[in-house]
Amino acid sequence: MSKKPRKTRPRAARKSAPAATKRLAPLQHDTTERIAGALEAIAAHLSAASQASHSASSFDSADAFVWHPNGRLAPVPRVSRVDLGLLRGIDRMRDILIENTERFANGLPANNALLWGARGMGKSSLVKAAHADINLKRKPADRLKLIEIHREDIESLPALMDQLRNSDFRFIVFCDDLSFDGNDASYKSLKAVLEGGIEGRPDNVILYATSNRRHLLARDMIENERSTAINPGEAVEEKVSLSDRFGLWLGFHRCSQDEYLAMVKGYCDHFGIKLAEDELEREALEWSTTRGSRSGRVAWQFTQELAGRLGVRLSGT
Repeated sequence: MSKKPRKTRPRAARKSAPAATKRLAPLQHDTTERIAGALEAIAAHLSAASQASHSASSFDSADAFVWHPNGRLAPVPRVSRVDLGLLRGIDRMRDILIENTERFANGLPANNALLWGARGMGKSSLVKAAHADINLKRKPADRLKLIEIHREDIESLPALMDQLRNSDFRFIVFCDDLSFDGNDASYKSLKAVLEGGIEGRPDNVILYATSNRRHLLARDMIENERSTAINPGEAVEEKVSLSDRFGLWLGFHRCSQDEYLAMVKGYCDHFGIKLAEDELEREALEWSTTRGSRSGRVAWQFTQELAGRLGVRLSGT
């Protein structure tokens, strides 16, 4: 029996079909990737816009917020702070910062402030206490807003400024323990906001920062710039000039024994902790000796220890 002849495609057709398939596959894959990337970008933009809109419309929900670099401002219902009257040994710095903050709250010219110096001497406590003190007698619509930005998020500062620029409220943007090390170039974002950027700092925003360093930079970082730059003087000047852009410098120095004891007694009087004066002084000095320093922080830690031992509750802690 004869077999039917098998139909075959021309050899050229057999070869061209797989080649066409191979060419189409990468094109389809690239197109899919581009579409997916575009959709992700649109979703991210919509999410950021939604968060920004929500944040901008909810400034009246609290007097303090924490900034997150994804564009979210988290309200802080209760700020961890001490009363302004409990801050001892820093009277001059307190008065200067209060005056500067009050001018700003009233819409008058005021300076960005750098509070620098010894650890535990009440730099960040003063910023939070000044904010609360200024708001005591203000109507809700006139109250200052305190926004904390973490040191590691300083590069997102321009994005924060964009959110605050068109608000009717006035803001203190606060960065605690601000300093820069190694090859960290994020300080340039701060410089642009303080001065020199095209938009600059919004009129309704003031920046307060605390640091243990007067120039915000480690000495070895400055020396490294000096030794590696083509023009050492200009390189060092660029980094040192960062602190110069804070118009107000407030220096905090280690307290004397009398100032330390005054802090302890002030805390004890405020919270009703009863102990004979000579015994209180002896224990407070012994505590500071074991800590190796005298400061407002050490005085507060001793007060907590004493209150716990005597069964006294510290209201507001």
